Amino acid sequence: MTSSRARRREEARPRWRVPSVQVTLTGLTAPFACPLTAASSPPRKMFSSVAHLARANPFNAPHLQLVQDGLAGPRSSPDGPPGPPRRTRNLAAAAVEEQYSCDYGSGRFFILCGLGGIISCGTTHTALVPLDLVKCRMQVDPNKYKGIFNGFSITLKEDGVRGLAKGWAPTFIGYSLQGLCKFGFYEVFKVLYSNMLGEENAYLWRTSLYLAASASAEFFADIALAPMEAAKVRIQTQPGYANTLRDAAPKMYQEEGLKAFYKGVAPLWMRQIPYTMMKFACFERTVEALYKFVVPKPRSECSKPEQLVVTFVAGYIAGVFCAIVSHPADSVVSVLNKEKGSSASQVLRRLGFRGVWKGLFARIIMIGTLTALQWFIYDSVKVYFRLPRPPPPEMPESLKKKLGYTQ
Repeated sequence: MTSSRARRREEARPRWRVPSVQVTLTGLTAPFACPLTAASSPPRKMFSSVAHLARANPFNAPHLQLVQDGLAGPRSSPDGPPGPPRRTRNLAAAAVEEQYSCDYGSGRFFILCGLGGIISCGTTHTALVPLDLVKCRMQVDPNKYKGIFNGFSITLKEDGVRGLAKGWAPTFIGYSLQGLCKFGFYEVFKVLYSNMLGEENAYLWRTSLYLAASASAEFFADIALAPMEAAKVRIQTQPGYANTLRDAAPKMYQEEGLKAFYKGVAPLWMRQIPYTMMKFACFERTVEALYKFVVPKPRSECSKPEQLVVTFVAGYIAGVFCAIVSHPADSVVSVLNKEKGSSASQVLRRLGFRGVWKGLFARIIMIGTLTALQWFIYDSVKVYFRLPRPPPPEMPESLKKKLGYTQ
């Protein structure tokens, strides 16, 4: 009696059945199955959801395929006909998500870099117009404007608060065009010269590469900037000449023709090309040094905000050196665009060594802040548009082998 009752309980006990699971790892197949105890239908549903999560897992290794009976092929059911085939997913492709909006060195990449240059240069230079105005007046009339704070005080007394915004329109237009050429062409020439040198030489001569690419870009950027820079200096440094770009441009053309807009391009090259070479080369090497010696973790482990902080710091350091290198030529440009019929050499001789350094402190503040903000905005635009942002360069493996660093 007892044995028959136990047998009936054993027969009535529900049994679990787990479908066969097949794991394929780079061509190796290992089917396995195991009996469990539960109802038949719920385990299938449970395992189906687990298998679905396994397929969607982004951390799966490439070439790993998890297949459950009835999931990879036609959907089957013991009580009905086979259903339509279920779409399988390539786990290797699923593990690699699209990270960038375009390829490094593509046409879209260069266009968006140029847009980043427009935003970064146009907005920052326009925001600092009051400081730039005082700096220019200190350069062209040092007897009247004896210092930066004295210059602000005199300007506010004579022209009011609105007077500090003189020249904003040519500043915005001119430096937006300059930013387009400066940053856009820098990326173009950097890729071009890197391909010409090859991977190993591009790493060994990377500082020279940055200098050459930035100088080439600035050559064209200054041609775009020169007309607006000439109009800006006339508006800011000649009281009563013109208050707006609409007034200044026709008047300048009527007096001197096209020469009025481009007579300052040569000294502009003298000022801007050394400035830009220092700006880009110093920034690139400073970023490299910060990640190597200051930042406590690799760039790949830093968040986007942390990377942008490094960008800002490196930009400010580069800006200080930029201001010092380019200030003498900046003084010549300011005086040259104010006076009629003068040449760069005549202005340089008249100013002398001490004269060309007038207003340096104001320019260090302006250019340091300006350069840091430009790099920060430019890098932020790259982040926003998901553009490739290569990490600091590392020595190629082929070069390590040649130098005996690796076996």
